[in-house]
Amino acid sequence: MATMTVTSSSNSLNIEARPSTPGRLLVIDDDPTSQGALESLFSSEGYQVELAEDSLAGLEIVRNRPPSTIIFNLRTSRSSGYEVCRHIVRLAPDVPLIVLSTYSDIVSKVILLEMGADECVSIPFTPTELVARLRALLRRASRNGRELKCVFEDVLVDFSSMDVTRRGEKVFLTAKEFKTMEFMTKRPYRVVSRDELLNEVWGYQNYPCTRTVDNHILKLRQKLERDPSDPSHFLTVHGIGYKFVP
Repeated sequence: MATMTVTSSSNSLNIEARPSTPGRLLVIDDDPTSQGALESLFSSEGYQVELAEDSLAGLEIVRNRPPSTIIFNLRTSRSSGYEVCRHIVRLAPDVPLIVLSTYSDIVSKVILLEMGADECVSIPFTPTELVARLRALLRRASRNGRELKCVFEDVLVDFSSMDVTRRGEKVFLTAKEFKTMEFMTKRPYRVVSRDELLNEVWGYQNYPCTRTVDNHILKLRQKLERDPSDPSHFLTVHGIGYKFVP
């Protein structure tokens, strides 16, 4: 098992003012020593820190009480670590994620970023570097608003309140219709397969038939498209699935 080494910087300067605590920061790390070091580091910078002793405990926390930021120390084999990262992103796609890893090669970093990690930090690192990367990530997340709203044609979607209006009038969507719409609108122009929608919206443990996806897309067209019989936004990609075009 790899151990984490945090190098110190004796001449660091704390020029940037500390931000107000951005909710709860979850550290997933199965090594007590590095756990303690990370907790001490982030606590000293004013962050509220919750610790998960292993990936299973961390995923349980993410599932039941999502934090505002996640630090995942990938210290298992690459395949196992990638799988944990994939689960984290699936459970909390809008939560900023920093992955710490002894794998410094470009291929490993690219894979993690493609999976949804926001930052990949190679071990060893200096505490000031990690804190700076966290602050930069939180600034970007705050600046982007984490895609709280989506507008296409005469439809306005507010993800924070789960309100949908069309031409100023409220549109009622069921929970699964809203999740289907949210998953697609947050991935514009990307072709999404029926299996992916079933996995992400319904969950792989509760697979209905693929016809269920078709029915939900039909309902979205009826409620949100100008001409449901000739849709402009929720488009069929024959033989594969669907894609959303703003």
